[in-house]
Amino acid sequence: MFLIKTFSFDAAHNLVEYKGKCERLHGHTYRLAVTVEGKPSKKDGMVMDFAELKDMVRELVLEKLDHAYINDIIPQSTAENMARWIWDRLSPALRRRKVRLARVELWETQDSAAVYEGKD
Repeated sequence: MFLIKTFSFDAAHNLVEYKGKCERLHGHTYRLAVTVEGKPSKKDGMVMDFAELKDMVRELVLEKLDHAYINDIIPQSTAENMARWIWDRLSPALRRRKVRLARVELWETQDSAAVYEGKD
């Protein structure tokens, strides 16, 4: 079974290895969707408590990226690199809770997103 929790955060960045409009400093209101997979517990019927997932994403991701200059954290701050960075932060923590991170979707704009599922 899959659970999905969405978040939003604001941040600034620029693409230093890119020639074009996005090489200049600019910002986005990002939308993040985190999908976890697991088996519902026989005791409480949950794969994971949504509140626990929210706290984990807030602590490991949002507290670092929200209202930040992303390039200080991810030098070439493409949506693809950011999605992988988010995966790398969340996946080990979720495994310790016996659930699997299945997908990270990072929407840079309303119609442009990067999706990472842990496979290269």
